[in-house]
This record gives sequence, C-alpha cells and structure tokens, in this order.
Amino acid sequence: LKTGAQFHVGNGSKCLKLIFRNGRYTREATAFQVERARFDHLLLQHAQKSGAEVREGITVTRFDNTAPDSVAIETRDAAGQAHTFRARFLIDASGRGNLTGNQQGLRVVHPRLKKLSLFGHFAGVKLDQGRARGDTLIVRLENKWFWIIPLAMEKVSVGCVMDQAEFAAMKQPPEQVFDGMVQSSAVMRERMKSARLLNSIQTTSDFSYRNKRFVDHRLVRVGDAAGFMDPIFSAGVHLAMYSGKLAAQAVTESLTAGDDGRNRFRKYERRVTRAMQLYWEMVEGFYTRPFIEVFFEPRNKLNLPSAVTALLAGELEGGWRIYWRMRLFFWIVKIHSRWPILPKVCFDEMPDKPQTAEFVPASDPMIEQTVKQL
Repeated sequence: LKTGAQFHVGNGSKCLKLIFRNGRYTREATAFQVERARFDHLLLQHAQKSGAEVREGITVTRFDNTAPDSVAIETRDAAGQAHTFRARFLIDASGRGNLTGNQQGLRVVHPRLKKLSLFGHFAGVKLDQGRARGDTLIVRLENKWFWIIPLAMEKVSVGCVMDQAEFAAMKQPPEQVFDGMVQSSAVMRERMKSARLLNSIQTTSDFSYRNKRFVDHRLVRVGDAAGFMDPIFSAGVHLAMYSGKLAAQAVTESLTAGDDGRNRFRKYERRVTRAMQLYWEMVEGFYTRPFIEVFFEPRNKLNLPSAVTALLAGELEGGWRIYWRMRLFFWIVKIHSRWPILPKVCFDEMPDKPQTAEFVPASDPMIEQTVKQL
C-alpha cells in the first residue's frame, strides 16, 4: 500500500512528503502499487470470467470505422492467418502501441519530453519503515530523476529517466549508465548501497505524447492509447482505469440506446482531456527549476498543498476546488520564474561528512519536510 509520495533533491538537501490521509481533498488514504504486467493479466482474467470472449496470440493490424453501424478490425493469428472481426463499438486499449491513433496520424510527441528510461527490479533497496514503506520515492537530479517503487517485500522497481540524446551521447551499456547515475546522487547511493539487481537493466523510450482526438466514429481511446506522459506522478495506471471506466459507461449507454454514442463520446473526451491536462502541466513543470523551487517550498495558504496531494492520490473528480488551486499554483510558478520569491534549489553535491535527517511536521499536518543537520 502507498500512503503518500516522497520527493527528494538528489544531494539530500531537501525532502518533501505528501501524505494522502491528511489531504483535505483526498477521499482515499491509500493507493496500490501494482506490477503492470500482472495487473493487466488479472484484469484480462476478470473480463473473461465476467463473460467476455478473450482471444490471445492475435495481432491487430488495422481498423476500419467507415461503416455507419459497425467497426471492423483486421488481425493475424500465430499461424499467420488473417481474420476480420466486426463490432458495434471499438475501445482502443492498445497502450503505447497506439494502434488507431497511429493509423490516423493523430499522435503528437511533446518536443521537450523526449526521454529514455533505464530500470530494473532490485532486492535490498533501503526503504522507510512503518506506513511509509510502500510509498513512491522520486529523486530529482539537475536534469534527470529516479523513481523507487516498492512492489513486494523483496522487489522494488528502480528507474532513471533522462534525455534520450544524453544517453546516446554517452555510448555506454545501460548498466554502466544506470550505476553512474546512482553514484552521482547522495540519496540514491544511500538507498542503493545494499541493493541487488534481480533481472537486468532495461531501457525504453519515454516520449510523452497525446493523440489529437480521443474519440472517433464508434471508437473510444483509453489509457496510453489516448496519451502517455512521463511517469513522474505515477498517473498512468490510474488514468487508464479512470478512462476505461468512463469509456465502458459511454459504450454501455450507447448500446442500450441503440445509437452511435456521438454525444456520450464527446463528453468522455472532455472529461479525460481535463484530467490529463493537469498531470500534463505537472510533468512539464517538473523539468523546470522554477517549478521545483515552488514545489519544494510548500505554503499552506489557500490549501494549495492539499490540491497537489489530491492529484498525487488520483483525485480526478475534485472539481473546481482543486482546479482553481492548481491554476493558482502554476501562476505562482510563472511569477517565480520572472521575479524569484523563493530560495533556489541547489543540485550540487553536499559536503561529504556525516548528516542526520529529522522529519519535522510543518504547519500543515499533511506536509513533512526534512531538515538536514550539517
């Protein structure tokens, strides 16, 4: 279980803990950490038990929604045989494969978020004790960041996100690059000093993108097939579940009504776009210094930290009370970028001497900040 999220500056100079249970606009005190492949398989099994016809080992090659009353998909099975299936509606859950969006030329890649992830599963990673043991840890270096996500008692996902161009220029094996990034951060060195790699360091492109449209005639795109963003705020699975639920509702109502679902799909698109936009702005900001300097200096004026925590906890139906506070948060970031009003964040290595950390509750009980005794 995840009770909150921790954000650290890589040299150990700052730490911010956002705790779900104390957020004023957060309905759930905990969230689940899941292994994506196992979770997806669990959902597939549940769909089959609920009456869905499941066909595995089949590759969808293209779709056609030009008919007025149905959608067709063309497929190939493991033996190379072609098959065509037709249904009244198509929900595209193809993930970053982005089948229908790519076919229609809708994918737009964020020009400044062309990233690459290096990651693996580890045992022996140093985690906090007690309730915080399952929390996600984000460690921010000057131009890259790490995640530490506990998955089981002795399995922790650890990854580093960096510019793809920087990785290519290093001309080193992924394992060597990953280890070098760990050694460049005091926080990561401490967390990983007894860690043991369980598999191998893997790489994957981490380009953030969105499709120009999330819906089409008798077609709804959900999850990463609608858009994929840098996983800083762990929104991917939750947005996939959120959009999947809304899409299923829209399709079910359309089947009952016997129409093409056009108006329901437009409503779906508006809701998912609004939800994704807030996370998108958070991700864009995270790579800028003004955002980081505001983020690591929370003030409890107007309950702004509670709005940020609500987003981290997956609160997508918070309405205006969260929306206007996030707009104010981004406005403060913009002001700070022009006329600095908060301390600068230093990413340089701290002096190499013993330090102790003490967690001191701030005026808002939702926030805990780390004070370093040098």
